[in-house]
Amino acid sequence: MLQNIQILSNGIALITCAMAIGASWVASIASPNCSFDKLTGARADSHVRELLYRTATPIAGLMLTSGALFLVATSWVAGTLALISSFGFFSTRLMLAPKEGKNPQGVRTRRKEQRGSSVMLSLMFTVAAVAAAVLGLFGL
Repeated sequence: MLQNIQILSNGIALITCAMAIGASWVASIASPNCSFDKLTGARADSHVRELLYRTATPIAGLMLTSGALFLVATSWVAGTLALISSFGFFSTRLMLAPKEGKNPQGVRTRRKEQRGSSVMLSLMFTVAAVAAAVLGLFGL
């Protein structure tokens, strides 16, 4: 009975991890390429920032679910890596949080650098999510 629960939770964890990987790939690679091809630079930049901001929470939730299910399936390393990836995806949302209030005089906000850093973080944690999926596939 317990072994059946572990096998089922490992399978569901792999599915949710794969969904998060796919969503992250679309949000950080496919959609920005289309945006910068079809829109002006400023509009594409704001579209990509908004896309990363809006998709970070669902992707982090998928990875959180995946990590919890990997831990139930006793895939300790995969579960830990998935939970770290979940925090990483959510940190991109925190980085792109909308600006509140005005900056002090003489201080400028570099939104383009925020977008670049967020894309880099998303890609880095996508690689960690792929590693978690591979480790979970082998039950590690």
